[in-house]
Amino acid sequence: MNDNETSRLSRLTAILLQLQSKRLVTATSLAVKFDVSVRTIYRDIRALEQSGVPIITEEGKGYSLMEGYRISPVTFSEREANALITAEQFVLKNKDASFIQDFTDAITKIKSVLRESAKDGANLLSDRIAIDQNSSYNRTSNQLSSLQLALTNFNLVKMKYQKADDDATSERIIEPFALLTVNENWLLLAWCRLRKEFRFFRLDRIKGIQVQNDKFEPHKMTLQEYFDKHKRRD
Repeated sequence: MNDNETSRLSRLTAILLQLQSKRLVTATSLAVKFDVSVRTIYRDIRALEQSGVPIITEEGKGYSLMEGYRISPVTFSEREANALITAEQFVLKNKDASFIQDFTDAITKIKSVLRESAKDGANLLSDRIAIDQNSSYNRTSNQLSSLQLALTNFNLVKMKYQKADDDATSERIIEPFALLTVNENWLLLAWCRLRKEFRFFRLDRIKGIQVQNDKFEPHKMTLQEYFDKHKRRD
């Protein structure tokens, strides 16, 4: 499968999720969302129909899915859906753009498997709930999602890190261990191979990362054990 085919397959899946998460979707809105022409969306809709997806076309209005059609057996109660919608507002306060995008995509998938009544309620709640935040802070990183994957898969990370007192950067090879959020920002706890010790790194000072194929040996302790160990030292 070449890159164009992979890209189209991803888009077809995403279009199907959009159809499941809303009552009606227009070709124009889909074209804008996926940065393609309206004609491409027409072809994509036709391809989904040919694959057996029951799409209903309302002339002059848009597309919808036949009531009851689902691509996933997962279901959520209305209370569970509302809890996740509320959690989304806390996520939107976060300082990492990659994390926000991943969570927003996950919420779209969750909405796509709700019953119609619960779907309407979830969309209404999205418009009617807000969490106050300090507007003087801007998002400060885009690295969280990549670092999460490196952490869970034990991949070494090569990064450029800005020093606290000037604009100079140093290059480090690190072993990601834990992620913490403090004062609306993220900290990475990692074993630094340059300093040969655990260090905290602020994500807003990480100026670039390359997740390596090379693996590191998992550290045989929990995050709480790390804190307990360093508390005794203090």
